[in-house]
Amino acid sequence: MTAAFMDLVDVTIVNIAIPSIERDLGASFGAIQWITAGYALAFAAGLITGGRLGDIYGRKRLFLIGITGFTIASALCGFAASPEMLVGSRLLQGAMAAMMVPQVLAIIHVTFPAHERGRVFGMFGAIIGLGAVTGPLLGALLTQWNIAGLEWRPIFLINLPVGLAGVLLGRKFITESRAPKALRLDLVGVGLVTAALLMLIYPLTRGRELGWPLWGSVCMAGSVGVLAGFVAYEKRKTRKDGSPLVELSLFTVRSFAAGIAVQLIFGVAMGVFFLVWTLYMQLGLGWDPLRAGLTGVPFSVAVSLAAGLSVQKLVPRFGRKVLQTGALTMAAGLLLYIWEAGRYGLEIQPWQMALPLVVMGLGMGLIVAPLTDAVLSDVPREHSGSASGLISTTQQMGTALGLGLVSVVFFGVVDDRMAEAGPGAMRAAGAAFADGFRNALWWVVAVLIVIFAVMFALPARPKRQTEEPAPAAGTVAEGAAEAAAEVAAGTVAEVAAAVTSRNATKRVDGKSH
Repeated sequence: MTAAFMDLVDVTIVNIAIPSIERDLGASFGAIQWITAGYALAFAAGLITGGRLGDIYGRKRLFLIGITGFTIASALCGFAASPEMLVGSRLLQGAMAAMMVPQVLAIIHVTFPAHERGRVFGMFGAIIGLGAVTGPLLGALLTQWNIAGLEWRPIFLINLPVGLAGVLLGRKFITESRAPKALRLDLVGVGLVTAALLMLIYPLTRGRELGWPLWGSVCMAGSVGVLAGFVAYEKRKTRKDGSPLVELSLFTVRSFAAGIAVQLIFGVAMGVFFLVWTLYMQLGLGWDPLRAGLTGVPFSVAVSLAAGLSVQKLVPRFGRKVLQTGALTMAAGLLLYIWEAGRYGLEIQPWQMALPLVVMGLGMGLIVAPLTDAVLSDVPREHSGSASGLISTTQQMGTALGLGLVSVVFFGVVDDRMAEAGPGAMRAAGAAFADGFRNALWWVVAVLIVIFAVMFALPARPKRQTEEPAPAAGTVAEGAAEAAAEVAAGTVAEVAAAVTSRNATKRVDGKSH
């Protein structure tokens, strides 16, 4: 949980400090993009491999290597003397997170018996809420306080005591586990899946500020062919020695396949929402980071409360209906937000946003914690690492796709409104951002309706209801954390990139956990 908290906080905390980093290091716009997007790319590209390494060499071992490397990389970020050093350190940080995060989910999957999971989920609900609240607020406070004249550097250095605690606690309390059958690392599979993910995610994270060049479209289209080649190779690898990088048989498990689909679509929805929400508050309404961060507190508290309640009380009784209710509740909160944003315009206050954010948070809490349990409920323990990496990777892909959609559903409206207002009408920027925000929320509502329909393919009741209390199936809200947090991760890094882009180009063109 310490590692999950650190990962959640680190995603969102960086974006708040982007302007300070830009000033202090004299970083170019391209370097700023890599400071934010580089972490997300390294993280997404390494997740499946990190999960499989845990299966092969031991989840505790990989967890400790990952959290140690993450802490060292955080120190390198905090002491970076140049933009290039900071970019390299962020890439290392993302790669270490890819080794650490899948182990969190896999360790819980193989450690806790069915009758204890409700308590674990409840505790994770609290971690989700705490991490979501702490990241933006801590980033804003540490940057504004300028401790010892360090400006932005404490946002990375704060990871040192937390990471050290995670290492000490992990060594003492985590039990080692690995796949019972000897497996070997599929290096060709690693290369293919990494290439496919980079070809998809890199153009999505950089395409807009580069004007959506042709090479980006070619890369994204080519990623489909590389992914098809990866699947064909993994089938051959399974027949040859039974040690593929991704256990394709997982997709024959209905709960896993349906859950992965929901994770992907949910990632798209949250990728869109968190990005446009941050841009709306900070660029459209002109709020400072601290005010925007405080505005999100009711949302985070509601997520935390609902996550604990859903897995301990509601899901055992009502099954997947709880998740479907969550999707509809989130949609209702978004509709209320659309109405309030239209009624109060640019004069809207944080307290007026509280009600729709609480409704949305309750809905999200009903989804994120039990969703991961539903995805992993029928997964064999020996493949828990691979499955965990697939869940997190799917979330990252969904987030990246959502970020790509933002250029259409949000910035398309903003650019049109600004064009109508004329070149000298920068005062109309706030109204343009508000219009783009409402339009994007309508798209998120539509995506949530699709999620509601796809959820019919999930198990009607959790497996743990009929399972003997032995350490086997189902797990944790770490997927919730990744659903809410990595969403925020990919998202906030792009927020920062978008804010920086707009400031750099002096026009309305514009990602935290």
